[in-house]
Amino acid sequence: MKPEPATAPHPAAILAIILVSYFMILLDNSVIFTALPSLQADLRLSTGELSWVQDAYTLVFGGLLLLGARAGDLLGRRRVFVFGLVVFSLASLLIGLAPAGWWAIAGRAVQGIGAAIVAPASLSLLTASFPEGRERTRAVALYGATAGIGASLGLVIGGALAHWISWRAGFFVNVPIGAAMIALAPRFLAESGRTRGRFDLFGALSATLGVGALVFGIINTADAGWASPVTVTAVTAGIVLLVVFVLIERKAAQPIMPLRLFASRRRTGAYVARFLYLGAMIAFFFFTTQFLQEVLGFDPLQAGMGFLPMTAVNFAVAMTIPRLASRMPGSIPLVAGILITLAGMFWLSRAGIDSGYLAGVALPMVLIGAGQGLAFAPLTSFGITGAPAADAGAASGLVNTFHQVGTCLGLGIAVAAAATVPATGSAVAHLAAQVSVALTTGSILLLVALVVTAALILPPDLAARRTWAPRMAAPAPEAEPAR
Repeated sequence: MKPEPATAPHPAAILAIILVSYFMILLDNSVIFTALPSLQADLRLSTGELSWVQDAYTLVFGGLLLLGARAGDLLGRRRVFVFGLVVFSLASLLIGLAPAGWWAIAGRAVQGIGAAIVAPASLSLLTASFPEGRERTRAVALYGATAGIGASLGLVIGGALAHWISWRAGFFVNVPIGAAMIALAPRFLAESGRTRGRFDLFGALSATLGVGALVFGIINTADAGWASPVTVTAVTAGIVLLVVFVLIERKAAQPIMPLRLFASRRRTGAYVARFLYLGAMIAFFFFTTQFLQEVLGFDPLQAGMGFLPMTAVNFAVAMTIPRLASRMPGSIPLVAGILITLAGMFWLSRAGIDSGYLAGVALPMVLIGAGQGLAFAPLTSFGITGAPAADAGAASGLVNTFHQVGTCLGLGIAVAAAATVPATGSAVAHLAAQVSVALTTGSILLLVALVVTAALILPPDLAARRTWAPRMAAPAPEAEPAR
């Protein structure tokens, strides 16, 4: 079926719709952090209930990503994209109106459904809307920058709104933004059309339940630890279901996750490196927010503003990526970005109760922001490297799946590591020690990500191209086995 053309090819409008929509769902992943204390007081939530305000979103988002990606391939990416925006915006309204904790938690789960649809659809729409060359290079760079900036800016916006208005404002703000994107998308985005074929029902169920169980088990470690029967059962069930999922995908005529996507060393390396990188970054956001408020004495607004050095540098460096794209292979900025992030993370992990904001936090954040600005765009680009047009949604779904599950696992590992710190001395000194251990753990994840990048992405990338610009736009496909 031929795609339905948009009324006019306006590249700037297309890019704005895609990036604003993607930014909105990323924002809600972090906007809640600095607003949690006021939300807890307003809805009278226990500590466990409060954790589920974030975890319900993460669990559903991570579990349904592959399903959302495949739906875009089969039903039309613009159609599915708009539907996801409708679900996300309505859920945001309901959360803002929540009279009780169960309402807010249920609303966050529904938000996760919308996000699982919008995230992969936005990336596949972007690659379909921009031709190979400079335009796609710039679009992918901006998409990658959005992934990093959305998380850090969410802390600033969440803190500001919670301080000046209410925690509810962080969700109400999505309603007019979502409504505008819903109205504009049919006008400017071309429809990919429906794809004939069968829906991989058993693959979808095993993937969704497997990722969901794995994410649930990881989330449960925050309260019960890794040895908890619930944790062990959930993680084991998740692994078994994911093995079953792979076996199903090997034989499925039209798989929800074509295994041929893993035949590329660069794509596989990008998925694993993204998983590890995001695991480190979620630990950074979660624990640095606590350090700023509990150790340095910042209020929610000040804590959010405290992340601005990273956000500003992240954006500035990310804007140089298209220019770097014409001068060097993409793996070079990626390796440099992970290495710089590692240096900043390790520096920050040394902060303690006697550290000042400037030397102990702000300067390490500058390095972390620069590293993010260099790393996110090539991680995104290599994740869709050489993927056939028919698999664009699946490749985009994998990028976002590894992104989301990486944050869950990373936070679980960091929280478990922090819990090993003995409760001695003052509460502030104990928290500072926990933050140090958690960020040291994040540094280890970044080190592993660096090794993965050097082993799986760097060699084939250097061999494939002399310049990075064509690859950032549409990387040369590697030889993949016929199916």
